[in-house]
Amino acid sequence: MNRTLLATALATGAAALAGSLATAPGTAWYKRLRKPAWQPSPRAFPLVWTPLYGLIAYGGARALTHGDGPERDALARALAGNLALNAAWPALFFRARAPRLALAELLLLNASNAVLIRRALRADRTAGALLLPYAAWTVFATALNASIARRNR
Repeated sequence: MNRTLLATALATGAAALAGSLATAPGTAWYKRLRKPAWQPSPRAFPLVWTPLYGLIAYGGARALTHGDGPERDALARALAGNLALNAAWPALFFRARAPRLALAELLLLNASNAVLIRRALRADRTAGALLLPYAAWTVFATALNASIARRNR
């Protein structure tokens, strides 16, 4: 599992880095957006995402280690696609300044999470369970993004 964990940690770290570089809550554009009162402070996001990325890396490695043959390959593709979608959202929201497009992308990410979790659960129930907080946070992020898109037509 060590090699697999290294691979998933590197892939997850790359997605986290790409997302982090595209995230820009300090811009005038973002500060002017009308946001719901229930939005967490920008300082909360790294505190949430850091353990979530750890869970993605470990849960992904655990599932890949327990998977075999075509199912393992499908799981690896699901994880790679999921991480690509994960990394794309900040660029769409913050850099492209397109909350509606980012919301559509989040809907794809939620569908990708469902596929990833289903495949991980088949390989190893614990691995699938480790991915559930990530999916829950992404659903919350979708609601937040939808609220921002609705308030800022």
